[in-house]
Amino acid sequence: MGKTVMYLEMTSLDDLRPSRPVPALALRRVDPATPLLHALQARIGAPYGWRSASRTEHEWAELHAAHPLLQPWLITHAGETAGIGNLEPQPGGNVEVATFGLLPEYVGKGLGGCALTLVLRQAWLTAPYSSAEPVRRVWLHTSSEDHSNALVNYRARGLRPYGMEARA
Repeated sequence: MGKTVMYLEMTSLDDLRPSRPVPALALRRVDPATPLLHALQARIGAPYGWRSASRTEHEWAELHAAHPLLQPWLITHAGETAGIGNLEPQPGGNVEVATFGLLPEYVGKGLGGCALTLVLRQAWLTAPYSSAEPVRRVWLHTSSEDHSNALVNYRARGLRPYGMEARA
């Protein structure tokens, strides 16, 4: 059985509809070479069939080489790692939220909306791909295999669908 991939975008920070704040939630940027990131993404993505759940170290190295501008941000709750948001500046003033997710032990605790709000705000503050191009658009994709609340959360924060595709 195939999956459906939906693409969503936000074309202005004014479109962001923040969730209720969670005071103990924060973002912390980390070096892309931090080994913790691979294990973290594997734990987050395993329940949803993410490719990151089974990448080899060689595949991680290839990914980092192909995406040198990728910016990993740890989502923290009361100082503990709770998830990740990877941002990637791209040509045309685009910033992709390449990865967003919470560790399994933080899912279902009411943190997803605030975590996404923090990641989207940071995406709008991300240095653009080219200094001549300000950030004009933040986008991401989700699939029918992701958490059942993912799409609801994305739309609730103000992201709008702009494309869909079926994949085998």
